[in-house]
Amino acid sequence: MMPKPWQKKPKLNYSKDVLDIIQFGSSLIEGKTPNDLDIAIIFNKIPLKEQLNQAQKIKTDLKKIINIPVHIKSFDLYSLFDKANFAKENILLYGRSLVSGDYFSNIFGFEPKVLIKYSLKELKKKDKVRFNYLLNGKGGKYGLLKKYGGKLLNPGLIEVAPEFEEIFINSMKKISSKIESIKILKK
Repeated sequence: MMPKPWQKKPKLNYSKDVLDIIQFGSSLIEGKTPNDLDIAIIFNKIPLKEQLNQAQKIKTDLKKIINIPVHIKSFDLYSLFDKANFAKENILLYGRSLVSGDYFSNIFGFEPKVLIKYSLKELKKKDKVRFNYLLNGKGGKYGLLKKYGGKLLNPGLIEVAPEFEEIFINSMKKISSKIESIKILKK
């Protein structure tokens, strides 16, 4: 029913031991149809058995409002930042809090962004014009920048929210192959 529960900040039963509940993964990428909902629960330092019990209660609450499978991963801050945790980048760059509705990385004072570098040097003039229309719009239609809240930082450099990276990259690559993206946490 609700593919983006972070937008609604659902009522979930959890204790003060829970630092945050974060939606991450493909369900946050604009234009994708997710097969499941990935949720990370960040706990204060409590025993693993208690983490599992609380995670199961949260999963039960989420299943009442979500019509796709829910996958829960439990972490404390130490295990979240462990080198072996392959989900950490996705959680920090894409993760949305079900508690606050904000990016999870905001807790640490950072805002996730994607910088997209592009070059139009070797394009024909008509393709440069098409690329401009793609970004800025034409004839009263919005371009990608306005439609998705992107920002032109310099010629050849755009800043976008992480969930819109694929839309920008796929659209831009139809005109120019010289596209590169860099994920950052901005202060």
